[in-house]
Amino acid sequence: MQIDPQNMILNLIAISSEGLSIEELGQQVNLSKRTLQRRLASFITKGVVKKIGRGRSTRYRANENLPKIITKNSLSWHESQKIQEPVKPHVREPILYNPNFLEVYIPGKTFYLPLSVRDHLAAIGRPQQSMLPAGTYAKHLLSRLIIDLSWNSSRLEGNTYSLLQTERLLQNGIAADNKTPQETQMILNHKAAIEFLVEMVAEIGFNRYTLLNLHALLSENLLEDPTACGRLRSIPVGITHSVYIPPSIPQQIELYFDQILERVSQIQNPFESAFFEMVHLPYLQPFEDVNKRVSRLAANIPLITHNFCPLSFVDVPEQEYINAMLDIYEHNRIDALKDVFVGAYERSCARYSQIQRSLGEPDPFRMTYREEIKKSVREVVVQTMDKKKADSYIYERARRDIVEKDQSRFIEIVETEIMSLHDGNIARYSLRPSEFTRWHANWK
Repeated sequence: MQIDPQNMILNLIAISSEGLSIEELGQQVNLSKRTLQRRLASFITKGVVKKIGRGRSTRYRANENLPKIITKNSLSWHESQKIQEPVKPHVREPILYNPNFLEVYIPGKTFYLPLSVRDHLAAIGRPQQSMLPAGTYAKHLLSRLIIDLSWNSSRLEGNTYSLLQTERLLQNGIAADNKTPQETQMILNHKAAIEFLVEMVAEIGFNRYTLLNLHALLSENLLEDPTACGRLRSIPVGITHSVYIPPSIPQQIELYFDQILERVSQIQNPFESAFFEMVHLPYLQPFEDVNKRVSRLAANIPLITHNFCPLSFVDVPEQEYINAMLDIYEHNRIDALKDVFVGAYERSCARYSQIQRSLGEPDPFRMTYREEIKKSVREVVVQTMDKKKADSYIYERARRDIVEKDQSRFIEIVETEIMSLHDGNIARYSLRPSEFTRWHANWK
């Protein structure tokens, strides 16, 4: 039986009195350096491993609360290199994918969420102005949603960025010190994926286009095989700390993936479809990695398109979420994840209703011309226009693209937006810090 790499890492660290470098660990554990860095960052967050030194002298040493599955006295360092399997209290039989778990679900007749729960979530999740176009609520909260959802979803993967560090990265483009490039990349990928869902609200849905592109955005620069981004997997995968084995035959993976999309597309209730997808997409593990991240963001698809409050997984404990997923993997039990889902949505609604009140209701004019306003502001900055050129450009843009009765208001709003630009709000216009800095120097 193949050793669990996570236990192997902890074992090796536990028996080393001087600590180990990532290179020394890499010689013993069959993991890429990137994956190993992510595992170590998670152990540090959980307090079982501590990081000593900086740069090439960095070593990882066990904290006192790290269980020594293999003790220092029982094995020498040379002998520990020959470890074949960690000591376990018992060995469980492997559990294979259960196709019947999906097949017995009949949209419109089967419900994971009781009617009382669906009604409750609809009542707390609907904004005051419910007749606005699809995606209005999420767009109005976009800056805050990007930070909250990027941080919480990454945190559930063991990412050690703090909320303030996440905000600084996403708003100012400044990466936190002492964080791995993978952690930074993970958060930036979330930002791109969330913007995709909100900006492409007219195109997204539970279809291949949305799910594959969502995976491509979330997995960019994080997979050992870059060509696996946005593709269904063709290799076997395993689940850490679980005996569950997802399907490994590519034709089966594609078949079950299409069946999930077919069923979830037939579910009318947005909360039921969101939760259904959160259950079955990770259970199938259709991608080489990043499956749970895709499922968490994809849960927002029906909420955004139906103009409900988005789900950002505020205050969800990491271990509670992991345990809930293990219950699905090994027992096909959904109750624990249901509690996580409902609780997370209640907290998200409480958070965003408060922000909504502080922001006020969306301006219908701004919503009508949102894309034109964004493109105009972005063009002024990217083209490094000075005030004279910007004035001429905005006027001509209004005459060309805006109906006559709205031109004056449009010009006023664009000019106001440009004068209000700073390095903390440029993300809404998809601007890089370097582009803003170059323009701002010329603008003065």
